[in-house]
Order: sequence, then C-alpha cells, then structure tokens
Amino acid sequence: MKIEENKVVTLTYELKVTNEEGESTLVEIADDENPMVFLYGVSGLPEKFEQELSGKESGQDFKFTLSSDEGYGDLDESAVVPVPKSVFEVDGKIDEEMVQEGNYIPMSDNEGNHMQGRIVSVHDDHVLMDFNHPLAGMDMHFEGKVVSVRDASPEEIAHGHVHGEGGHHH
Repeated sequence: MKIEENKVVTLTYELKVTNEEGESTLVEIADDENPMVFLYGVSGLPEKFEQELSGKESGQDFKFTLSSDEGYGDLDESAVVPVPKSVFEVDGKIDEEMVQEGNYIPMSDNEGNHMQGRIVSVHDDHVLMDFNHPLAGMDMHFEGKVVSVRDASPEEIAHGHVHGEGGHHH
C-alpha cells in the first residue's frame, strides 16, 4: 500500500537541523517505541514533507532535506514581541519557575488562537516572547523508514486525525 491521501502513515526517523551558520543538531528521534503517526493530506506538516513521502510503501527508507522556506519559513522578527509581565500573573503572583528564559509557554491571542511562545528574556515590567515556530529559519534533514501504511477509517477522515494507537483518543 502506497502513501497517499487518506492513508494513516507510521514513520521512524531522525531529524537534524542546520542553522544559518551550517551547524547541524539532532533535534528529534521518532523510534519504534514512539513513532510518528499521521493522516496523510491533513497532517498540518509542511506540504513538502508529505510530497517527499508520497508513493512510498511500508519498509521503504527515506532521506530528504526541507529548506527553511519549504519547512516553517524564515525567522520573522515581528514575531518577537514584549508581553507585559502582568499577563503571567496567577492569583496576583508570577510563577518564577514558569517565567524563565528558554521556556515554552502555551498562550493565545486576542482572537483565541493558540500558540507556543519561547521566553527570550525576562525584564522588570515585560517578558520578551518569540512566537516563531521552533524550527523556523532552519533546514531540516530527515532520514528514516516507513513503518506502515493503512487506510484511514471514515471516522478518522471525518475528524481529520488518527485515532487509536499513536493517534488521538476522544
């Protein structure tokens, strides 16, 4: 069975990234215990990632690179913003454990859109937050194997995600 629209795909891989200076870093491993499982065509993954896997079958190895443009885009300076420290108050207090440089904090904007922000620096009256995707501005190098490909159930297709093992539980 080939990877195509409405197939549930299970992968193992290593993801390395290179930054603008060409330095390579291993950032993610999806292994047999924790494989990546997704519904092809509606995964929310970069389009080029899915294109690279299209047509592959169970047992096939893959190796490809996505440039930052094909992945999560370049770093957007306007996505680095000061947020008033009061936003982080719970019952009038700031959780000093949570509000630390390098931490990722789940947040939402005025329209209720959820996003992850990384704390760049903490100041007296504000916290500098970076809302770029953690892999923005980096080239991504994937090397791995297609573990399995199966038909998605009508329920999975309707919900737009995988259910059961490796997937979403309602």
